[in-house]
Amino acid sequence: MNSQNQPLVLILAGGVGSRLNNLVQTRAKPAVPFGGIYRIIDFSLSNVMNSGFSQIGVLTQYKPLSLMNHLGTGEAWDFSGRSRGIKILPPRTGSSDSDWYKGTADAVRQNIDFIQDHPSKEVIILSGDHIYRMDFDDMLQFHRRKKADVTIGMMVVPKEDIHQFGAGITNEEGRIIEWEEKPEVPRTNLASMGIYVFDTSYLLKILAEDKNEVDFGMHLVPKSIERDDVFAYPFHNYWRDVGTIQAYWQANMDLLDEDSGMSPENWGIRANTESNVTSTADRPPTRFTTTAKVQRSMIAAGCTIEGEVINSVLAPGVTVAKGAVIRDSILFHDVKVGENSVIDLAILDKQVEVAKEVIIGFGDDKKTINKEHPTHLYTGITLVGKNAKVPAESKIGRNCIIQPATTVDQFTSSNLTSGESL
Repeated sequence: MNSQNQPLVLILAGGVGSRLNNLVQTRAKPAVPFGGIYRIIDFSLSNVMNSGFSQIGVLTQYKPLSLMNHLGTGEAWDFSGRSRGIKILPPRTGSSDSDWYKGTADAVRQNIDFIQDHPSKEVIILSGDHIYRMDFDDMLQFHRRKKADVTIGMMVVPKEDIHQFGAGITNEEGRIIEWEEKPEVPRTNLASMGIYVFDTSYLLKILAEDKNEVDFGMHLVPKSIERDDVFAYPFHNYWRDVGTIQAYWQANMDLLDEDSGMSPENWGIRANTESNVTSTADRPPTRFTTTAKVQRSMIAAGCTIEGEVINSVLAPGVTVAKGAVIRDSILFHDVKVGENSVIDLAILDKQVEVAKEVIIGFGDDKKTINKEHPTHLYTGITLVGKNAKVPAESKIGRNCIIQPATTVDQFTSSNLTSGESL
């Protein structure tokens, strides 16, 4: 696309993502590893790249270091060069917390100078924490054809899920005539994906009107619908908000399901394979010994598999010792699983060490929800935080949480019953 005709892209990547529990204790939600070799933000970045756009601002806030390290110069997504660029935009923090971003619209408002320094006819605003493939150029052309002030990416979701989203009621032209933000009793099944195209002049005008309007979905979008031209851009393909442990786990499992509609490789999703020490760039090929058994799994480079891996996603550098079984699980970089241990329905963060004859995901009790975080862990998944060490012969139940950097000495008992945290 002609650079004069290019939109400016802003990716909102500052959310705490607290429902992902200890996966976001040391990193921002968009920087959470996904699918073995990616991070969640790679999907938004690659969609921008594949749409032919090259001017991007990434709005960061919460624990941004691993995200900034991952983005680097943007070279992995072709965003470095004379006429292209990616800029990290942290909050303009002053002496108080009140300078932090108060919401999506406030985050953009605090970066009006960046928008003015990169003249464009339109601004595209994305979230950095969704798994999907989308042609933003097609959405941009739709916006221009409709002569819209604002265009919102929207898709049909089951009515029982609509309470998690902004919901729009449209007329026969696709114009949004009513809006409900996270409705308890929905009147529509058309949900906002949190993807917006704004005419730049219109965006600057409404941001200037009332500085107490800090959120797009809660404040600016309903106001725009009431008085201006807001259209719904229909989206029909795979899209998942991975903001909960269950949704995150399911999206990883979708990688293993040919019928799920998810295929990062075919979508042209790029990872930054050289961003840090856990990169894939210098890993040797994975080694499978004669005792290894693998079924319906994704295993990245640099792993050593002597045991059994079933329906699981393994990041680079994972070691599965002889007699060990990994089932329905996600293992991050450089996890070590000892002899005869079983990992069943669990997520193990980077550099977790599991000694021999351990069971993580012990017993059939998937209904005892986590006592400390009942809204985070309630489907049987157990979480083990980064750098935790699990002692030999331990039995960890379902819906359990082991905090990052937990040492062997901190296990006062060899059993952690379902729903407990350590």
